[in-house]
Amino acid sequence: PTENTTFTCCHTMERDSRWEGSVPIGKPISNSTVYILDQQQRPVPVGVYGEIYTGGDGLARGYLNWPELTAEKFVPHPFSERGGERLYRTGDVGRWLNDGSVEYLGRVDEQVKIRGFRIELGEIEAVLSRHPAVREAVVVVQTVNNDKRLVAYVVGEASFESSELRQFLKDVLPEYMVPQAFVQLERLPLTENGKVDRRALPAVESVREETETVVSQSPVEEVLAGIWSEVLGVTVGVEDDFFDLGGHSLLATQVMSRVREAFGVEVALRELFERPTVREFAQSIERELRQGAGVGAPPIERRERDEELPLSFAQQRLWFIDQLEPGSAFYNVPSAVRLKGDLNRRALELTLTEIVRRHEVLRTRFGTVSGRAVQVIEEAEPLTLAVIELSDLEIEEREAQVREWAAQEAATPFDLSRGPLLRVKLLRLGEQEHVVLMTMHHIVMDGWSLGILIREIATLYEAFIDGRPSPLPELSIQYADFALWQRAYLQGDVLEQQLKYWREQLAGAQTVLKLPADKPRPAIYTYRGATHRFILPEAVTAPLRKLSQEQGCTLFMTLLAIFKTLLYRYAQQEDILVGTAIANRNRSETEDLIGFFVNTLALRTDLSGNPSFRELMQRVRETTIGAYVHQDMPFEKLVEEIQPERSLSHAPLFQVAFGLHNSPFQNLTLPGLELSQMDFNFDAGRFDLTLWMLENKNRFSGIWYYNTDLFEAGTIKRMQGHFETILQNVLAQPDAPLSEIEMLTDDEKKQQLVQEQELLESNALVLKTIRRKRISVAANQGRSN
Repeated sequence: PTENTTFTCCHTMERDSRWEGSVPIGKPISNSTVYILDQQQRPVPVGVYGEIYTGGDGLARGYLNWPELTAEKFVPHPFSERGGERLYRTGDVGRWLNDGSVEYLGRVDEQVKIRGFRIELGEIEAVLSRHPAVREAVVVVQTVNNDKRLVAYVVGEASFESSELRQFLKDVLPEYMVPQAFVQLERLPLTENGKVDRRALPAVESVREETETVVSQSPVEEVLAGIWSEVLGVTVGVEDDFFDLGGHSLLATQVMSRVREAFGVEVALRELFERPTVREFAQSIERELRQGAGVGAPPIERRERDEELPLSFAQQRLWFIDQLEPGSAFYNVPSAVRLKGDLNRRALELTLTEIVRRHEVLRTRFGTVSGRAVQVIEEAEPLTLAVIELSDLEIEEREAQVREWAAQEAATPFDLSRGPLLRVKLLRLGEQEHVVLMTMHHIVMDGWSLGILIREIATLYEAFIDGRPSPLPELSIQYADFALWQRAYLQGDVLEQQLKYWREQLAGAQTVLKLPADKPRPAIYTYRGATHRFILPEAVTAPLRKLSQEQGCTLFMTLLAIFKTLLYRYAQQEDILVGTAIANRNRSETEDLIGFFVNTLALRTDLSGNPSFRELMQRVRETTIGAYVHQDMPFEKLVEEIQPERSLSHAPLFQVAFGLHNSPFQNLTLPGLELSQMDFNFDAGRFDLTLWMLENKNRFSGIWYYNTDLFEAGTIKRMQGHFETILQNVLAQPDAPLSEIEMLTDDEKKQQLVQEQELLESNALVLKTIRRKRISVAANQGRSN
């Protein structure tokens, strides 16, 4: 093929009835077979997108004089029983439909991944094109403030309102697939072949002045609109809703820290939820300015290293646990990434060396001075990758060795007093394939930090393979500065103010949730656990989002209310405490720092009075916002000050936790390499029960983590069925009292009917037997008389 040659292959794809309701493997078409497979080359179910492959007797041998492209496109047949058979990767994305046809969506290279969600740009374009005012639409990804954002370019018959298009998409697509910016064009730029020239589309920054909608009535509104534009990466008008523009609780904390810096006032986070437009929220800021309210906390500043460096409160807890249970790998944070392509090992070593130099916490160990734990920061030194050679092994043995090394690294404990608390190994599987094993201790790393680590690896590796110096600016503070600030800030009146809220919030709380367990609670709590994964039906996503918006709640709040309804029905308790993790990055100085910042909040809800689900949502909303406002109080310090009843058999304050994934993770991409994350299955039961929800494309999935000393797998599976039934019923009848919300699954209802029928038949048989005996007795008495 020449540079300008274009090949088109057309097939009438159809599937016979044998595949209805099952996973289609492949459909013979003439002398070829069509497959739709996922990234691991596994068949996808009906309705799920995958890459289209072709094979069979009519398949070509490859590209003439082009061995690299042949190896990439003509891959080993994963289902063939004959050796040497190949499939051709078309690069097209499609899915089987229920009627047996294949729907074409776009090209594989049009797939993107934003904040951990894989997105088909063609799917957004298809939905957007259905709007009556839209004639043509193209959606692309642009990077704004080191964050990937979706931008829609629209050609229409008339002008349009971005809010109208945004709402139109939100009614059909999940929130993460709704573009943050809409740009109207007279026509789309085209290439010589008549295709859309995506590289010629104007960047958001270049059209911002032309589409500026901010009409400020005060300097406060103007500054605030600029803050929102910076955080959200889109043009903001004074009447725009923060959450309609793609805002969520994590971005809300970034807004609050910037507001604190810009205006020197402390505004309650609650105000942003209740007054979510620029104009309304600016009024709240102006009110605080008029009242002369001052900043609640001083800035975090760089401190000299000539003083004793204490641990943060969160680190103190992990250090104390390590003293009680030395040699435990429970708080290891492992990751394994498979690399395919040309790996520049030297550039990777330089990248990791620079990251360790930049972030002192990655070269920190933990010693003691007069019995007190202190941070000891080591000098930065070059990092050398430990290379494990596995290329000489057969494929099966090699993969077994990869899994064994990954498991071994994850299970190898750290010595906090010696360090380093970061281990990296490189498994060499071949010239073009490697696996990187990276393990850290939780005391220096949290979920947000992983996103920072990924972003910096991508930036530095690309710079170093080009021979350029690091483009990253030096950090203004380090984690040790945060720990010093936290210890100095959280004392005296500030500590008492935070404690006052939490004392009032937790006064008289039932700190033990009495869930019916399968086994007696052991005298000493163990961390033995297992997991149960599930996927909710796609049909619940849009109603769930709609109900949340109607009640002014986030998806987290609504799902937490459903979870608490389940716990209420199981435990028969009206006072329920559930824990949740929060990023605790509500200071702008900490946004780009690697470290252990995550905090735990105890969310207490009063379910007394048999409220309706709508009313429960408002109670959960009130509690959650209050907890966010007072998130500076470290959970470890809270337990120490409140002193709840302690027991070795269960965790303090709460034994059940809930979370919803919305951390700002990024997809790691490196030049010349194809990367894939290897899954780890952690079964540790940190609490009695944890429900962790994730939103992916147009549906929700989740994981139940449970302690196996308390619960059997069947119990958790049954509990999941009840959770899903409650969810579907509250969406259908949100005004129903909690006690009347149906919890039994359809299978349980059928089983109950069968049992009732069997009981009736049994009772009828007993009554019949008794009646016969009475007749017999009466007859015998008559003969005697």
